[in-house]
Amino acid sequence: MSTETTFSPLQKQQTVPEAISAEILALLRQKELKPGDKLPPERELAEMLGVSRPSLREALRALSIMKVIEVRQGDGTYVSALKAEELVEHLEFVFMLDDSTMLQLFEARKIVEVGNVSLAAQRISDEEIAALHNCLEESERSAADPEAFLMADIKLHQLITYAARNPLLERFMASISTLGRASRQKTVFVAGMTTTALEDHRQIVAALEARDPQAAGEAMLRHLEHVEQIYDDPGTAE
Repeated sequence: MSTETTFSPLQKQQTVPEAISAEILALLRQKELKPGDKLPPERELAEMLGVSRPSLREALRALSIMKVIEVRQGDGTYVSALKAEELVEHLEFVFMLDDSTMLQLFEARKIVEVGNVSLAAQRISDEEIAALHNCLEESERSAADPEAFLMADIKLHQLITYAARNPLLERFMASISTLGRASRQKTVFVAGMTTTALEDHRQIVAALEARDPQAAGEAMLRHLEHVEQIYDDPGTAE
């Protein structure tokens, strides 16, 4: 644990597990706690925060489930590696419960990915075009294997992201792509989905190869609309 990290006592009305979790998450956002840092022993941490040990245990249990912290038996409690793919594992269940959350994800993808592919059309290299064609070939070979097709789908979108040459957009896309695995894992098993997605991908790659930002954006938007439609009504992919 960083020697500069300080845990302040919580206000009495905040001594609930949720407030304890919020305090620890705030320290992570402020970089006072970092991946791999060890938290103080339970008794000491409870005294620092001015909370009961049962409340602290409940908060730590919740953070452990979220993969924010890692409890190592006989060693102590550590901040996890905070890998994005691990932190959002539980969100697939959230999306299953709340369709409005998935709707928001599709809205975000339409805004970010359409703009991203338009930039990519202006900046993509010949080598990246060749890599996209290889990705299309992988998709064709795995059309009957949903899991393999899913990996090829993710790879194609990642290649397009890198081709845009915008580090900030890469960060946005990394978050959206990780969350988007929840929708992909549902739609990829729908009969007819791979055929629709593969044709959409061909049109996107063709527009990129033509270095046509408008056509690339339109092709990406059509693709995302198809995915959203199939997510809402799987029968439309037949």
